[in-house]
Amino acid sequence: MSKPIVAIVGRPNVGKSTLFNRITGGLVAIVENMPGVTRDRLYRDAEWLGRKFALIDTGGIEFKNEGTAISSQMRRQAEIAMEEADVVIFVVDAQISPTPDDDLIARTLRRSGKPVLLVANKVEDFKQVEGQLYDYLSFGLGEPIPISAVHGMNTGDLLDLVISNLPEIDEEEYDPDVIRISVIGRPNVGKSSLVNNLLGKERVIVSNVPGTTRDAIDTPFEHEGRHYILIDTAGMRRKSRIEDLTEQYSVVRSLRAVDRSDAILMLIDAVDGVTEQDKKIAGYAEDAGKAIVLVVNKWDLIQKDEKTINKFEKSIREELGFLQYAPTMFISAKTGQRVNKILDLVDFVVEQNSTRVTTATLNTLLREWVHLNPPPTDKGRRLKIRYITQVGVKPPTFVFFVNDPELMHFSYKRYLENQMRKHFGFEGTPIRIVIRQKDEEKE
Repeated sequence: MSKPIVAIVGRPNVGKSTLFNRITGGLVAIVENMPGVTRDRLYRDAEWLGRKFALIDTGGIEFKNEGTAISSQMRRQAEIAMEEADVVIFVVDAQISPTPDDDLIARTLRRSGKPVLLVANKVEDFKQVEGQLYDYLSFGLGEPIPISAVHGMNTGDLLDLVISNLPEIDEEEYDPDVIRISVIGRPNVGKSSLVNNLLGKERVIVSNVPGTTRDAIDTPFEHEGRHYILIDTAGMRRKSRIEDLTEQYSVVRSLRAVDRSDAILMLIDAVDGVTEQDKKIAGYAEDAGKAIVLVVNKWDLIQKDEKTINKFEKSIREELGFLQYAPTMFISAKTGQRVNKILDLVDFVVEQNSTRVTTATLNTLLREWVHLNPPPTDKGRRLKIRYITQVGVKPPTFVFFVNDPELMHFSYKRYLENQMRKHFGFEGTPIRIVIRQKDEEKE
């Protein structure tokens, strides 16, 4: 099932990203010493009182100023956020009076009909806050909620209001044996063309205008006795709203589809190559633990020689370093080239995503791995791995019990993951490794 979406909007420098980090409890980027792993985020999973939701931060989006008034840019930002979100958090600066841009965003949000929480950030004195925020009542969005995102003051009360406005969770009625496939990627990369080719009929509109598809469209179908649900994710809704924001916000429309999928077809434009937006979209799918196939579309438009595929494959691995495990297919959705092989690969990666390994097998191999490459030492102390066990699938998740988790260097953890992939495959699926302490005395 898909998680509700909560969007944070507001003009620059009101503390949107600070609030985003406060709610999600982390930094906006994951950084690891491996090419392609650093990914700036517009989104993160969040949870409060047992309710999970995806939080969208509009603060990190850069707008190209091509003579367009700032007020027009902010209006488009608010419009797109409110279209996609179930709840909108509108952040203003409590230390100053409302600005014309604040008023413009407020009017746009007021017309949306969506639940909007007006949040006054940067409050320093909560005892004298009422008179300080009086002017914001004119927005017609209810009484401002005073907070200090930097210090976390009153953010709990804000989150109480957020979850009270979230929609009820819709339980999906699909058979558990059905494989749900999301086709995701940037606008105009060929998602709808691929869907139509897989289905063998014109199910969705195909156009070279980014955003022709209005919403995520679910289509059940059968292939060689197996049942699937194909999800074509939406692009921008109307041409008047495309402009600069198409690239930045296409990721938002993929979130719900990814959450309720078993497998992801991540489309990459062979002409454009891997873009920053591709990294954002693929990064969300990886974080969600989904089976992934990288599908390079428009391969018919590329001038090729005997080295072209190898060069492109190398480029993809460099740009998407966090998806080294994902298989790659080079297709043309327009001509149908290799499209007939996609579902076989989907079946394979879904199976890999559900793979289980016995504890006995894991620990037998663990002794071999440790013998070939002994764990490192730190200040005279050596990491000791007591045993491994698998605790989950989708994605495969393993717990390593050790004498001291702090001794597990990321490079040795990477070594263990590589060994697991070498022996068990796990092609097309992320795997999760959890490190826990097990004392010798307790053994």
